Amino acid sequence: MREWDYNDFTIAVYRLTGVELAAYNERQMKRRIDSFLVRNQCRNYYEYYMMISSDPEQRKRFTDFITINVTEFFRNPLQWEALKTEVLPELLRLPGPVKIWSSACSTGEEPYSVALLMNESLHSCAFPVRVMPVLATDIDDQALVKAKQGDYLPSSLKNLPERYCEKYFDFQNGWFHIKDRLKSFVRFQKLNLLKDLYPRECHLILCRNVMIYFTQEAKDRMYRQFYNALLPGGVLFLGSTEQILNPERYGLTLVRPFFYRKDMD
Repeated sequence: MREWDYNDFTIAVYRLTGVELAAYNERQMKRRIDSFLVRNQCRNYYEYYMMISSDPEQRKRFTDFITINVTEFFRNPLQWEALKTEVLPELLRLPGPVKIWSSACSTGEEPYSVALLMNESLHSCAFPVRVMPVLATDIDDQALVKAKQGDYLPSSLKNLPERYCEKYFDFQNGWFHIKDRLKSFVRFQKLNLLKDLYPRECHLILCRNVMIYFTQEAKDRMYRQFYNALLPGGVLFLGSTEQILNPERYGLTLVRPFFYRKDMD
């Protein structure tokens, strides 16, 4: 039997786990997986595949490892300030109950951040607004468990104004715990952006610091699905290292750096 290459491994992993490694940037993902092979003392891709296919715990460790979970509250604060002062006030005027989707929520800092801002915006809004709980999704089961718990170390809150820390968190034994009134405003669900159905009629979609890991073909597919998931006039919010070249190809318009609005019908 010939030795497996990276492509053989990605095909086998997709059949085993449903994770489409071929849609990720090969250079970045291959580097991460190669380091994991060394850590697990496997000589090649085939040997490692046999390990994860026969051992559910090893398979879970692998899927957890390849998922990117680096986040914090109000990551890139200037962008969150723009969301608060410029984007949200306009979105609140769109029809229907406000629907927000944090599409790669990791351990929960992002959806709790936007839920916090929504709560603050509603208190200062001059007209009545109906709001649905923030939908927060991720492919990583372990990340979702941590997100639902809502417990964070102080380092995760370094960009959060002190008044918000006091209002929305309880501090105990070195941890910040999300208060129940904010927890109740976020609904967590598992979702694979590469193969699952996207929600519809969203006013705001956050997909931050995720797209850089995908191939251009996967990005094209996802941008078109984000377009379909947005309400006319809705906004897609990307990360600080991401931009859409020629967003008009997807029916989107750049309204300020990292914010793209779906064209009105």
